[in-house]
Amino acid sequence: MKKYRRIGDLVDLIDERNKDEKVKTLIGVSIDKCFIKSVANTIGTDLSKYQVIRKFDFACSLMQVSRDGKIPIACLKDYDEAIMSPAYYIFRIKNTEEILPDYMAMWFMRPEFDREASYIAVGGVRGSMPWEDFCDMKLPVPDIKEQQKIVDTYNAITNRIQIKQKINENLEKTAQAIYKKMFIEEADLTKGRLGDLCKQFTGFPFDSELYSEFEGVKTLRGENVTEGKLRWDTIKKYKDEITERIAKNYLQEWDIVIGMDGSKVGKNWSLVHDFDLPLLLAQRVSCIRANSLSIQLYLYLSIQLGKFSEYVSQVNTGTTILHISGTQIEDFPILIPQEKNLNDFGNMVIPLFIERKENLEEMEKLYRLREIIVSQISKR
Repeated sequence: MKKYRRIGDLVDLIDERNKDEKVKTLIGVSIDKCFIKSVANTIGTDLSKYQVIRKFDFACSLMQVSRDGKIPIACLKDYDEAIMSPAYYIFRIKNTEEILPDYMAMWFMRPEFDREASYIAVGGVRGSMPWEDFCDMKLPVPDIKEQQKIVDTYNAITNRIQIKQKINENLEKTAQAIYKKMFIEEADLTKGRLGDLCKQFTGFPFDSELYSEFEGVKTLRGENVTEGKLRWDTIKKYKDEITERIAKNYLQEWDIVIGMDGSKVGKNWSLVHDFDLPLLLAQRVSCIRANSLSIQLYLYLSIQLGKFSEYVSQVNTGTTILHISGTQIEDFPILIPQEKNLNDFGNMVIPLFIERKENLEEMEKLYRLREIIVSQISKR
């Protein structure tokens, strides 16, 4: 029989202030449950009022939990010490011989944890969760050796993901160097626009009532397109009949998809791969599709290296929600290479992107395996 313990019985709330202002690194916790370094200008700020967080301490924000459906929470590992806003709760495990920080962090990663927290927080002010309610939540605490076994498996998978990620970063840097050498440093190219080399189209206005989380065809919406990758944690599936008109919105491998709305418009774009398919394109997402893979990858790197986000910041419209039109995307200025140069470029970069794709596919499998390990904690 599993032994469940209250979180509040396992941790101490910490309130250590940065009184001498020696700690300068200001961080926060993202909705994706990881620490992010603050870009805020702290010159002239009274840092003595900020809280100090130390390695293996946890930090969480309990505001608007029911609205966001997640608790931003994480265990600090990348810094020996840092400072955080007083709005965060910082806590520390009382006895690491009873429960491991990594094990507790894995529990907080579970979607079931967020769902339970969201349910509890519904009655809170503006959907927030009181610290006392958070402390009353429970988690299973198996033998420390069993915890270590679970953590070791999880970390081995995470390390493999990080290795593949590093390889992919190097592959992209190599492709970028080839692009710069061929089309920026030495080439005498004609000025043109993105639409000269491809066709652009936007997706179908799906009825949200016909979405499902469990059945149907995956539908790519604006929130599923992030900077350099597709996001699947909020994916919806279209469960109704696929008419001829809707079928025109099936995406293909190597399509470039661009989010057209939101505060990060101009930064959210990615490639589609065969392991993402079948995938339907929804309204307010643009698809860029060329006649050859060489051109497609040329466009991908042109967007990446051609200051696309700066261009979008100059032409976007909207006040409450920024957005960009398909025509504006087509008008993005690029250089037009000769066909022979594009073919030579493709011969060099296509193998790099195929290797990158294979690594991404393995990473997706590893992410799913890691999620299974986390989800199985309560069943052990």
